[in-house]
Amino acid sequence: MLTAEQIVAAQKANLETLFDLTNKAFEGVEKLVELNLQVAKASMGEAAETTKAALAVKDAQELLSLQAGLLQPAAEKAAAYSRHLYDIAAATNAEVTKVAEAQVADLQKSFTGLVDTAVKNAPAGTENAVALVKSALAAANNAYDSVHKAAKQAAEVAEANFQAVSNTAVKASQQATKARRAA
Repeated sequence: MLTAEQIVAAQKANLETLFDLTNKAFEGVEKLVELNLQVAKASMGEAAETTKAALAVKDAQELLSLQAGLLQPAAEKAAAYSRHLYDIAAATNAEVTKVAEAQVADLQKSFTGLVDTAVKNAPAGTENAVALVKSALAAANNAYDSVHKAAKQAAEVAEANFQAVSNTAVKASQQATKARRAA
């Protein structure tokens, strides 16, 4: 049976975990806001420069050249923004996952302790039931570990795919720009 002190300690630990997760979420939001402010500031400066350059154009050929020159940097900036956005999300997710894993480990440890206590106090003749409970607990832990590993592998594959798509988009933009300049 749980004592009042154990219940209070568990509630305190849960509150600390909640506040820790909330702080991690706010850190992620702060990084996202900072990134968006940097992008907005840079975009305003670039828009001013582009407008000045467009007003200084003397003919259609020069305008096409200016337009082609803007295509590649825009694609690279979009790819860089996407990478930063992904990095912020991945870092925040990693922090939340770390806290969740610690919570799961604590719960598994507590439950295993309860089972061990129950086994020690089990009446004679219940060895088969005890073995069944221990087997079920081991199977549940193994299933959790398998799902956790599969989720991590899926996240790694998704990250690799994101990087590949991002790199492909930048390369395609560079090739298109080169082709326009050659034409």
